[in-house]
Amino acid sequence: MSSTPGRASSTDSVHTSDQSAAGCKYLEYEEALCRKDTCNIVIYGQTGTGKSSLINLITKKQAARTSPDAEGCTRQTTVYGHDVVTENRTLKVQLFDTAGLDEGAQGTVPNPQAEHALKRLFQPHIKIHIIMYCVQGVKNAPALRRNYDLLSKFKGNVPVVLVVTGLEDQEPEMEEWWKRNQASISKLEMKFSGHACITALTINAGDTDKVRQRREESYRAVWNLIEQNRPIKNIVLFGASGVGKSSVVNLMAGKTVAKSSPSLERCTLRWKKHVIDFDGESYRMFDTVGLEDPQLGIPDYLMSVDNAYSLVQELDNQGGIDLLLFCIRAGRMTATLQSNYRLFYEFLCEKKVPVVLAITGLEGERRMEDWWEREHHHLDRYQIHVMGHACITAADGLPVGTQMGDHYQDSRLVIRQLVRQYVTDGPKPPWIGGNNLFISLMRKLKELLTGGSHVRRKDLVPHLMKRCGVPKEVAKHLADMIKNK
Repeated sequence: MSSTPGRASSTDSVHTSDQSAAGCKYLEYEEALCRKDTCNIVIYGQTGTGKSSLINLITKKQAARTSPDAEGCTRQTTVYGHDVVTENRTLKVQLFDTAGLDEGAQGTVPNPQAEHALKRLFQPHIKIHIIMYCVQGVKNAPALRRNYDLLSKFKGNVPVVLVVTGLEDQEPEMEEWWKRNQASISKLEMKFSGHACITALTINAGDTDKVRQRREESYRAVWNLIEQNRPIKNIVLFGASGVGKSSVVNLMAGKTVAKSSPSLERCTLRWKKHVIDFDGESYRMFDTVGLEDPQLGIPDYLMSVDNAYSLVQELDNQGGIDLLLFCIRAGRMTATLQSNYRLFYEFLCEKKVPVVLAITGLEGERRMEDWWEREHHHLDRYQIHVMGHACITAADGLPVGTQMGDHYQDSRLVIRQLVRQYVTDGPKPPWIGGNNLFISLMRKLKELLTGGSHVRRKDLVPHLMKRCGVPKEVAKHLADMIKNK
């Protein structure tokens, strides 16, 4: 990796180092792959672009051995663990430093061997969350394309961010490189989930204030990329209108992030996305509207088509679902409960995602858990089975110091504990996503809702084209598959 001579101390490259406030410890490579509570970042690029120097920038330590010239110094994939505490949140990252690409047969690591080692990181049992494509700023955009295409063959939907190094002398600012090359990158159809223009040079005692400032700017820019692309658990809330799903989101968040709708629209899959934080973790909440009435008409069915399509596409882009949170209101035991449960748990997630139940409206109970002891057997009648439950009130504004007010505070603890306990760890369950899932979902919706079976193909095609942005030929194909059960 490139660096200024004499500026980097070295460590062995055949180990995993775990840096934290308590110091360093060494882990076996395979053990590092098995850790489930980390954000795993692969750093790759051509030999001499400063990948190891980038790791030293991120960790603020001379953890990775660097090279004073363009010859590679990383002989095999090496993992560096690092914990960062920001705003009462501890983010654990594992940085996979890979061998440089494009070395000749006489290089440190021949290119075929380096490519094979990179490909091995993208296997089902290894969860990679972010890819950092490290390039040197002196090179032009076309030179970036080959190794971009290489990774595109097997990276799946892992976000790729671009880190441009060697810009310590760029004027008037390091970001100038991006402004000059952005059009070329777009023309070459290279898409990145973010970028950072940086210098990864190690600071020496005699360096100027400008060099020190650029180093600090670079540190913040790279960490912003990690923050923006780090893994977030996806939770889908579902249930009938009026059960308090938006209020449950606010209860968990500890503040108002979701507005309750005064409208009780029937039979849609309308959804809203909220990102909330608690207990040092972030969660992406998809607040949906489920089924209200089994007698669904054609207009409502068509409305559900575009909402279902957009929901599936968004979940697919975000990597699937980690937890289903089924919300019901105490006293509302109807057959619609079963329809909602089946649509989301059986059809959307194919019974592969954990589902838990939140029962709202229990502020009047002396002990909220009493409801479960009295009523939970009724759920068996509708064949509703959940892994866990929370008896709560999500009604904000209850008088402080009263039993109801205490119930509200207790409910926040209970619902957060439920989420923490059952949200999936490690690799997510298999997620089919895309058009296949959309087709399956709409077929099942027709089975659950009487009126849906009368929707005609000629109604579906223009709707898919206009509301979902689907090309005409694709819309015809999707409509045929939905209609032909």
